[in-house]
Amino acid sequence: MVEWTAEERSIISEIFSKLDYDDVGPKCLSRCLIVYPWTQRYFGGFGNLYNAEAILSNPMIAAHGITVLHGLDRALNNMDDIKNTYTQLSELHSEKLHVDPTNFTLLADCLTIVIAAKMGTNFTPDMQAAWQKFLSVVVSALGRQYH
Repeated sequence: MVEWTAEERSIISEIFSKLDYDDVGPKCLSRCLIVYPWTQRYFGGFGNLYNAEAILSNPMIAAHGITVLHGLDRALNNMDDIKNTYTQLSELHSEKLHVDPTNFTLLADCLTIVIAAKMGTNFTPDMQAAWQKFLSVVVSALGRQYH
């Protein structure tokens, strides 16, 4: 079980309180698909993903980015039991969607970059440390059901 300090909990809650889901979600997923083009294979039903412009203007990608970001709300609301909170989502990505679990790390890194760009100098090293810890627990929970 992960131990969270009161300061870490406060920082993570603060970051979430400043998130514009409709902006950050699409930017995060789009960045992942552009920077790591092999991740596009999981989005074959999302239409044209042939170049950065197509990805950035794809409404299905934008909607899924928002969904992913709202999925992190579950971790925020269950910080003391993130692993069990994500059991079904881990099973879905492992058993049905066959997503390579390393892609969760890539997406988490893209999310951190987007948030850092949005927050600028307000995204201090202490904030990043707490945020990275949070995301690493989420990524671990999502990869839990893989064999």
